[in-house]
Amino acid sequence: MYRRQNTAGSTDMRMWCRGLLTKPAVRKRAVRCCDHDGSEAQTDERYRRVLWAALAVNVAMFLVEIVAGLIAGSVSLRADALDFFADSANYAVALAVVGRALRWRARAALLKGAVMGLFGLWVAAGTASHAITATVPRAELMGAIGLLALAANLAVAGLLYRHREADSQALSVWLCTRNDCIANIAVVAAGAGVWVSGSSWPDIAVAATIASLGLSSAMRIIRQARAELRQGPELFGAPAE
Repeated sequence: MYRRQNTAGSTDMRMWCRGLLTKPAVRKRAVRCCDHDGSEAQTDERYRRVLWAALAVNVAMFLVEIVAGLIAGSVSLRADALDFFADSANYAVALAVVGRALRWRARAALLKGAVMGLFGLWVAAGTASHAITATVPRAELMGAIGLLALAANLAVAGLLYRHREADSQALSVWLCTRNDCIANIAVVAAGAGVWVSGSSWPDIAVAATIASLGLSSAMRIIRQARAELRQGPELFGAPAE
């Protein structure tokens, strides 16, 4: 008797659920919920693969540029090499927080913004020191390594472009790569300037440009991350401004 009543109750419950899902508003809400979850998981997985590729490229280029910068005697190549190193750390942090709540991602962006600001100040100090004790760097090596670095960063920037507006953390990752492309173009131009003029000042000017880019991007990332932290967890999944 009890089993028969329990079966009837289960049948009634299934019929009630089926009837509820036939209502347009409820069905639409349920489909949206399922679609959002699946899409978000797929997006996180795609973004994670992109970050791993970007991390590998940046580690390799850091090693190439730091050695080339020392051989060429170029402060702009050394600054760009340390920029690759900072980006490698940024990608590692991004991999650690991808898929987490917005508050975690905003905190990571805040930390990276602070690191970028310190990096910009370090490059500015190194540039001032190099202006006092500079020797003329090897222009041909500056140009060749600058072109190689530009090709690497353009490939990474293309991979990151579609994800740049997800949140402040994703924005900071893309801004780092965009700044690298600009810095690489400047290094190539500096190599040409050194070759034409026989002076170290083009090299010094590029190092100053890299410092300026790092500081301005750091300020933008910190502002957006602080805004997300103030507004709280209700912005989870909201696009960055």
